[in-house]
Amino acid sequence: MQGSLMLDVAGTWLSAEDRQILRQPEVGGVILFARNIEHPRQVRELAAAMRAVRPDLLLAVDQEGGRVQRLRQGFVRLPAMRALADNANAELLAEHCGWLMATEVLAVGLDLSFAPVLDLDYQRSAVVGSRAFDGDAARATQLAGAFIRGMRQAGMAATGKHFPGHGWAEADSHVAIPLDERSLEQIRLQDMQPFARLAGQLAAVMPAHVIYPQVDDRPAGFSRRWLQDILRGELQFSGVIFSDDLSMAGAHVVGDAACRIEAALTAGCDMGLVCNDRGAAELALSALQRLRVAAPAGLARMRRQAFPGIEYRQSPRWLAAVGALRAAQLID
Repeated sequence: MQGSLMLDVAGTWLSAEDRQILRQPEVGGVILFARNIEHPRQVRELAAAMRAVRPDLLLAVDQEGGRVQRLRQGFVRLPAMRALADNANAELLAEHCGWLMATEVLAVGLDLSFAPVLDLDYQRSAVVGSRAFDGDAARATQLAGAFIRGMRQAGMAATGKHFPGHGWAEADSHVAIPLDERSLEQIRLQDMQPFARLAGQLAAVMPAHVIYPQVDDRPAGFSRRWLQDILRGELQFSGVIFSDDLSMAGAHVVGDAACRIEAALTAGCDMGLVCNDRGAAELALSALQRLRVAAPAGLARMRRQAFPGIEYRQSPRWLAAVGALRAAQLID
């Protein structure tokens, strides 16, 4: 059985407390942060230790490129995705970035990176900014599609975020509750376009901790309107829905961690993330044990579909990808 809770661990190795909580069947995944990572060999050992406790765990990281890049020492420092758009061969470069990112993440024993970002860059949101591929929906869709193609070639499933779009809301949902006052029709015509056009290529979607008051009074990740009626119904999306981190300030509008994970799963999320707060994770775990939530369907498709081995840097594909990014002066 794979559970509906994804949480984190404290350090670069598993403590007895970590092992105990990972054994709970309601826990379905672990997300790594910079504090968990030293170098590739250590990450492989940590991943192997987690799988020794629970072989079915889904192991994730945020490895987008630019400033959101947890794996650093011994890994390619990918550019922010916004830097790709001005290049004549931007689509090919995006595909190279997707392949490189996925190959390196898979090689250290992890299943997925929560990528790509499908938000649009309106130069309003500091938390999105250069993480977005472009401010134009068609161009962002084109480049994100190429990035996803590279990920899939490496053997990694793609997660589009943050549905239906975080680019217009100015507040940072890590520390505040952002509002996007636009109409549903405006959002449909702009921000939702990458999600709509790429829905068939995405294995998962992560909704935004943003309130769109003209559509619903709850953040998208707690909204049946957004997740069931629009994402599942209108966009016909059939993949996995991961909540964004339920410890973020943008999620606090619905109460404590037990209320948050219940609200997220009730709205339509398949797995709730509770990060950087072990007390909150334990509270969420207790809620799931009490609620007896059924194991989410479809999580198996998020597992890594290939393992490149540790000598992947000698492959022609690696050399071509790194060479192209260096020629474009996007990496050192």
